Amino acid sequence: MIVVTIPKFTSIQIYPPRNHTKDRHPRRTYLVLSSEFSHSEPTSIAHEAKRRCDCFDIYKETVPYAEAWSWQKSIVKERKALIEQDEDCSDTLIILQHHPVYTLGTASTEKNLNFDISDAPYGVYRTERGGEVTYHGPGQLIMYPIVNLRYHKMDLHWYLRALEEVVIRVLSNTFSIKAFRLEGLTGVWVGDQKLAAIGIRVSRWITYHGLALNVTTDLTPFQEIVPCGIRDRRVGSIKGVLRDHVSCDEYGKAKMHLSDEQLVDITHKSLVKEFCKVFQVEICHRPIPMQMFSQGKLPTLATNENIS
Repeated sequence: MIVVTIPKFTSIQIYPPRNHTKDRHPRRTYLVLSSEFSHSEPTSIAHEAKRRCDCFDIYKETVPYAEAWSWQKSIVKERKALIEQDEDCSDTLIILQHHPVYTLGTASTEKNLNFDISDAPYGVYRTERGGEVTYHGPGQLIMYPIVNLRYHKMDLHWYLRALEEVVIRVLSNTFSIKAFRLEGLTGVWVGDQKLAAIGIRVSRWITYHGLALNVTTDLTPFQEIVPCGIRDRRVGSIKGVLRDHVSCDEYGKAKMHLSDEQLVDITHKSLVKEFCKVFQVEICHRPIPMQMFSQGKLPTLATNENIS
């Protein structure tokens, strides 16, 4: 095991990939209830006014996992400090893609890796999120909500179901794909395929990590692992479902002929829209120049520091 220090970030544990020139989710311990949400019922605590959510939306960018992980933890640390001072701040939503990488949750075992961890095809990170091993890569949209559940609902079951609900609504409302939950498992499914993996960490009711939705993802790297520790089900993508299962009406034909970039764009727009509805927040977009990552500078929660 090698400890790599990212400049101006915390030290993290990483297993290097077998080729250093290439960068080449998760079953939760919480029980999944059959359905705590439906399209007709409210999905959040009633608010007199919608809570503000600062959104760092770089969904077209592929960001190294280590940097995004450290970024989340820095925001959580700042937020907890504000709580100590009895101050509040907005929620935060980070949207991006990752370079190819495997991540292990707190429940992970190397038995679910189909490779020698010292000779991994891509980088491998052991994290503090819940769940088992999963893969992140281009074509997969990542949402990292950093929210204070004190202002939503202090219930981890509710939070997990709410994240699932966001994806279920995206698939239904945008693509006419019928998706569902499975009792005893976390994530979103279409048939026997898992399209979205969810793994979270909560500290003093502040959430981080989040969900990964396969849109146009190359699913080949999932063959190197037992995704989320589930051996009897497959991993799928929106692109694959549209190709294989959407009926050939005009709507279906139009969706199936979208380019990968168009499909990611449409999915991203729907994800933001449905997230706002489920969590009853108002998005406030905040710019973030990508050179910040190489410089080790990231925006703070409560100020506009480092934002140009």
